[in-house]
Amino acid sequence: ALLACTGASNFGGLSTQRFFADHGWNDPADQQQIKDRVSYYAKMVPAVPEAYHRLMQGRELQIGGRTWRCISGWGHSPEHMALHCEAANVLISGDMVLPKISTNVSVYAQEPEANALALFMQSLHHFDPLPANTLVLPSHGRPFVGLHTRTAQLLKHHEDRLNEVLEACREQAGSAHDMLKVIFKKLGPIRGGWCPKESARLFRLPADRQAALWGLKQRLGSWQI
Repeated sequence: ALLACTGASNFGGLSTQRFFADHGWNDPADQQQIKDRVSYYAKMVPAVPEAYHRLMQGRELQIGGRTWRCISGWGHSPEHMALHCEAANVLISGDMVLPKISTNVSVYAQEPEANALALFMQSLHHFDPLPANTLVLPSHGRPFVGLHTRTAQLLKHHEDRLNEVLEACREQAGSAHDMLKVIFKKLGPIRGGWCPKESARLFRLPADRQAALWGLKQRLGSWQI
C-alpha cells in the first residue's frame, strides 16, 4: 500500500505492462492505456501513515464504548479487516460482503502468482459463525440483513464463473484476455483494467487440480485442461 500510494516507479509501471501483456493484452492501444494509469491509485487515496497499529484476525478494539472484533479477509486486498460488534449485532463488512455487486478480486503484477480468488472464497467462511440476523454495513450499497444468504450467493457466483472458464479452457486454451469474452458477454470493448480480475479466476483453477499452465515458453498466460 505504501509503494502504491507513494507512486513508486515500479508499482504500476513497466512490470504492470509486462504482466498485462503476458495475459493477452498485447495491443498497442491497450498497452498505452495501461501506461497512462501508472500511479493512478496514489491520486485516488490519502497517504498511508508512516506508523500504524496493525489489526489482525480476532483482535478486539474499543470504539464508541463497544467492543469490535476484527475479521480478516483476503483476495480483495492483502488483508482486509471487517469489524463485528456482538453486543450490537452489527458487522461492518467493508468490501468483503456487498449486497448487490461482487467484490473486486484481482491478481496484480506485484504478486503475479497469487491465488486471490481461492483466498477470497476461503475467507468468506470467516463470517459463518456470526448470527443469521446480523445487520451488515457494507462499503457499497445499503445496509442489509441476510449475511449467510449473501455469502452463499457470492460463493455460488464464483463457482459458476469458474465452471464457465473451465469449459472454455477445455475447448481451447486461452489467456485472461480471452476469458473476458466468456465471463463478461454483455461488455462492450474489453478494457485493460479487467485483466487482473480474470487472472484471479485462472489462477484459482490449478489450485483445484482442474487446469494446468500450458505452453509457458511458447504462449505465456494460456491455460489448457
